Amino acid sequence: MSRKDINKIAELMKNDFKSAFANPIVTALLIGIIILPSLYALINVEACWDPYELTGNVPFAIANLDNGTTVEGNPMNIGNELVKDLKNNTKFDWTFVTEDELRKGVESGEYYAGIVIPKNLSENVISIKSDDPQQAKLEYVVNIKANPVANRLTDAGANAVYTSLNAKIVEIIDLAAYEKLGELQSGLASGASQLASGGSQLQSGASQVSSGASQVSSGAEQVAEGAATAQGYSEQIIEGADTVNTASETIQEASDEIQGTVDPSLMPDGPVKQYAEGNAKLASGSSALAKGSSELAGKSAELAEGSAELAEGSTALAEGSVSLAAGAQLLSNAAAQALFTASSGLASTADTLSAITGINETALGDYFFSPIKLDRHEVFSVPDYGSAVAPFYIVLSMWVGALITCVLIEPKSSVGTPYSPFEMYAGKLLIYIILSILQAGVTLIGAFLLGVYVTNYPLFIFSAVLVSVVFMILIYSIISAVGTVGKGVAVLLLVFQISGTGGIYPIQIMPELFQALYPFLPMTYAITLVREAQLGVVWSNYWPALIILLAIGIVTVIVCIIIKEKADKASHYFEEKLHESDLF
Repeated sequence: MSRKDINKIAELMKNDFKSAFANPIVTALLIGIIILPSLYALINVEACWDPYELTGNVPFAIANLDNGTTVEGNPMNIGNELVKDLKNNTKFDWTFVTEDELRKGVESGEYYAGIVIPKNLSENVISIKSDDPQQAKLEYVVNIKANPVANRLTDAGANAVYTSLNAKIVEIIDLAAYEKLGELQSGLASGASQLASGGSQLQSGASQVSSGASQVSSGAEQVAEGAATAQGYSEQIIEGADTVNTASETIQEASDEIQGTVDPSLMPDGPVKQYAEGNAKLASGSSALAKGSSELAGKSAELAEGSAELAEGSTALAEGSVSLAAGAQLLSNAAAQALFTASSGLASTADTLSAITGINETALGDYFFSPIKLDRHEVFSVPDYGSAVAPFYIVLSMWVGALITCVLIEPKSSVGTPYSPFEMYAGKLLIYIILSILQAGVTLIGAFLLGVYVTNYPLFIFSAVLVSVVFMILIYSIISAVGTVGKGVAVLLLVFQISGTGGIYPIQIMPELFQALYPFLPMTYAITLVREAQLGVVWSNYWPALIILLAIGIVTVIVCIIIKEKADKASHYFEEKLHESDLF
């Protein structure tokens, strides 16, 4: 750039300053341009300062139809308790009306919403203690058409009523369960005592079984000894029977010989006949004796075998008795131990429940109402909602201010002038930068007067002024390069940046188009700069945003200068045609 170019640029700047103060109307317009963007920011911040602080003026109708009920002879009306609570609640303008008034009022828009408390509310709530519990219900009536935001606020009011009612129901349920715990504790303690008693009885019975088994074992040994003795006698009897049988057979043979030789019936009476008849009787008796001895030997053998079996059976009985005694002892020990363990466990549980059921019921009700407390810890705490949204509205006002400035003070074309496109661009830029600094200054003063929360004033001021200057250069460059088309581009960017920069709502819940544009929008990084400086700086967030914002500005300036050099005549021709239409 030559010295001649510098002189021409300085000449343009000097002419702009003369024009700014040569005409009061122009001066007034410039003052309006400086102030207008600050109003856009400050009015919106003030409106959002605490949107829930004034919900006490939002009309919300309540119709209580609850007939109440009795609990253990005591009257209870949960609907009346809710009404009492709401009368002390200033979150909304609670209006207590009849059911017909509520429905007509919500339909007409007199009330944004209302809640009808049914006749059987208390009865259904208390039914939790019965065998047939019924669900308690509230009817929430809301007019969606009346206002797009009011129904969101009344939803919060309905949720407050719903939460309050649920808390009462949970308290009733938990206290009922608490009563059952007392009954359970008593039953467990009794059961533990019975189990311990049963274990003792089982051990006593096992001892008796063991004693009886010892007696059976001793008797079996005596039976075995008797069986052995009987077996010995049987063997002796068999031996004697064999001897008698052999002698009988000898006598029988001798008798047969005698009878074959002498017939006593043919003999005369006398001693010889008597001897012969005696021999015959002896033979006959010997035969009978032999037969009896044989039978005795057989029975003695059976007796011997039976005695042996009796001895074996007695031995098995004795062994089984010993096993029974041992098994009974083991069973006794295991079962009794199990019973004692179970008894101990039930007793411990009963003791635990006893400790629980000994708690004061009022304290227990408070615990059940809120068993867990959420301890909130805020990082970079902000005292009000207005300060939280201030970065978005301040940055947005700077874009709007730059756009208004460039529309009202339109960048010039070099066509028909002694200046080159670059000289025209650079010579006119200074007045716009100065206006942007003044706009930022007025906005910052207004924010301080409004009470916007700021943690780092120097960095906040620097960041806000830098953003205002960068936005002004961006919009000025675009409109200077392509004229009216550039105005359209600036407006289009404004539209996308309102929802696509995460200033109010998280970008993650925005449509995919905005999420895709998010990294390329200047306000994304401008909001980060102002937010970090105002609400608590994290340098790892601040520096990247600063670098990217400056990079966007530099690239835009370079591209726009190139376009203006090449297309300034075409752009001027386009502007002339628009002016000829008398519409632009």
